[in-house]
Amino acid sequence: MSMKTKSDKSTKSAPVNIISLNKICKSFPVEMGGEQQVLFDITFDVNQGEFVSIMGPSGSGKSTCMNIIGALDTPTSGTYKLYGKDVTNLTTDELAVVRNEYIGFVFQQFNLLAKRSVLDNVMLPLMYRGLPMDERIRRAREMLHRVGLENFESYLPTQLSGGMKQRVAIARALAGNPKLILADEPTGALDSKMGNDILTFFKKLNQEMGITIVMITHEFEIAQYSQRLIHIYDGRITYDGRVPRDERVLQQHQ
Repeated sequence: MSMKTKSDKSTKSAPVNIISLNKICKSFPVEMGGEQQVLFDITFDVNQGEFVSIMGPSGSGKSTCMNIIGALDTPTSGTYKLYGKDVTNLTTDELAVVRNEYIGFVFQQFNLLAKRSVLDNVMLPLMYRGLPMDERIRRAREMLHRVGLENFESYLPTQLSGGMKQRVAIARALAGNPKLILADEPTGALDSKMGNDILTFFKKLNQEMGITIVMITHEFEIAQYSQRLIHIYDGRITYDGRVPRDERVLQQHQ
């Protein structure tokens, strides 16, 4: 009896793995024939509740890595498991289902429908899940309240500031109760104050709600809001660990 209890406790305390990339490589065809490899043996895991930044300069391969994590693209070789499900070789339609079920996206340019209300924008991913209208409205309003925009549901995106648009995008990402939020340069279209507000909000989501966040960035100052940093340079991981105090630590690993 005591052995069973000990085993149960061990099972409950084990971290839940959300992302598992193993020896991921990615190549693209080039005009003159042949292929150009942009990712080389990318291997890392992300557990539930982590806030991770994937950082690298332009052309480093971080966006390609993001597309694979987000089920927007597939690797040339290697394996990718998302919440224990092998998604490496899924079809385009199957990947769309994975994205809708597991991932909430927050993009640099917000990707809001300009002629639809804030409420409609937040409800959009729920429509693809086939939820009834009353449930879509309930969830969307709950998420707008969570991001502090409950009084703006009838507004159009063009009537909002950049920071408010990004909070609408975050509400949309949260509405589907995703296992993971994937944020691609989420402050790139914002001024420094609005950007800091959004990053602080991400930290709050992570710390208070336990939401797993993977953020793509090329700026060390932004990566410092996360707990862990994965640095990619020329398609390879050169650093994976706690965010260092000094960016020069990353340069030493290149």
